[in-house]
Amino acid sequence: MKYWVGTTDNAWFRFLGGMQPDEVNFWQPRGQATYADLTPGSLFLFKLKRPYNHIAGGAHFVKSSSLPLSMVWDAFGSKNGAATRPAFESMIRKLVTDAAEVDPVIGCTVLSEPFFWPEPQWIREPQGWSGSIVRGRYYDTTLPDGAALWSQVQARLQVGRIRDNSPSRYGEPMLVKPRLGQGGFRVVVTDAYRRRCAITGESTLPVLEAAHILPYAEHGAHEASNGMLLRSDFHKLFDLGLVTVTPSHRIEVRSRIKEEWFNGTAYYRLHGSSLSSIPQQDSDKPSAALLQWHN
Repeated sequence: MKYWVGTTDNAWFRFLGGMQPDEVNFWQPRGQATYADLTPGSLFLFKLKRPYNHIAGGAHFVKSSSLPLSMVWDAFGSKNGAATRPAFESMIRKLVTDAAEVDPVIGCTVLSEPFFWPEPQWIREPQGWSGSIVRGRYYDTTLPDGAALWSQVQARLQVGRIRDNSPSRYGEPMLVKPRLGQGGFRVVVTDAYRRRCAITGESTLPVLEAAHILPYAEHGAHEASNGMLLRSDFHKLFDLGLVTVTPSHRIEVRSRIKEEWFNGTAYYRLHGSSLSSIPQQDSDKPSAALLQWHN
């Protein structure tokens, strides 16, 4: 099994280590960082820069994407590694090519269930690491250097039992299903719907929001199958039960909009229509059972 050791900013690590969040955004200032050999649940380790040069923690890989700075802050907030949006934007502005860009697109690597070890547990720079490595590199548990590092990581995780007491979670190399937080949910749903509103097909990203079918407050999960990407006005109507989607992916608009507000022409013309955008992967499509609940 392959896993990633990523070069990690020391200040980012210190800030988030003090928070102990449920998820983090391992961002980069330009474009999407691709990890072709990582699948959701793969281990992603944090290797600090000089003067430390040690592996000091890690997390579970969810996905990578590219999104505007404003949306990244709305999705992750301080889990980006900064206390405020101005502080976060200042970090980005120092690194982007065009400093005048209004809302620069940055690379996001969504990581769940991060762990931050105390300094006595840090692991020395692993075998095979070169000073020329900028982003990071893969290790493979079937090869000697990857197996040796995995053994050290496993020993520390077994002691800490980070957020999970299942006996097999940190045993033999295996993938685990990453637990999405609110930010991860938004990124996963946004990409699953190919950045288009499920109902209208609208693709103006700043007005698109990840809606829960079964609300999180009512124990709805942060999972793609419990989400739909909706334009902000449809998100509000969906949450109020004024718009719904049937298990067969038909749009229904309640007559109450017209009866109480004497309007809604723009909404009623979509009544009975099929969804404009549906995820390609079956596991990402809205759950029929959850849609039935919403109906």
